[in-house]
Amino acid sequence: MHDGDTLTLLVSDGSRFKPVKVRLAEIDTPESKQPYGERAKQALSDLAFGKQARVVVQDTDKYGRTVGRVYVGSLDVNAELVKRGAAWVYRQYSSDPSLITLEQQAKAARRGLWALPDAQRCAPWDWRHGTCSTASAPTTHAPVASTAARAAGNSGFTCAGKRRCGEMTSCQEATFYLTQCGVKSLDGDGDGRPCEKLCR
Repeated sequence: MHDGDTLTLLVSDGSRFKPVKVRLAEIDTPESKQPYGERAKQALSDLAFGKQARVVVQDTDKYGRTVGRVYVGSLDVNAELVKRGAAWVYRQYSSDPSLITLEQQAKAARRGLWALPDAQRCAPWDWRHGTCSTASAPTTHAPVASTAARAAGNSGFTCAGKRRCGEMTSCQEATFYLTQCGVKSLDGDGDGRPCEKLCR
């Protein structure tokens, strides 16, 4: 296990087994240095380590990893991690509404990472971009372009119609437009990080 949302499968090509790195689709777990990061990794290990698994492939990412839903028997590992509170739904890349329901249930029951103090819960995409505040609870992001006033209250930015990296004044603003306003054109390579020249 690399972290809570990446594993390596040994796949037979007929003569030998070769390792295939798989990024679990539609979810994102805390990074290893975040609160709950190691526990998310352990949750994935408990579900999949040493077991026969199959992958329903959705894509290949820029790192060459297979991106897909992982199943051990009939168990959907991706969904189970969300159900246990070991993962967020990666809304930017998810099209499965059942995952949102599982996340809401885990949050209501304070399972897994949802039992952490508010200040320790930081969505991993925010953690990677350095936009988490330790003083307040980060939110689980869904596009809120139609709720500009609410968005402005959270960060000082508003969904004011900007669409290009050249219009952004900072990485924080670009991240806001990507995660809060749903401006996916800012993330041309689909890695979850907007405006590469601003967010290095």
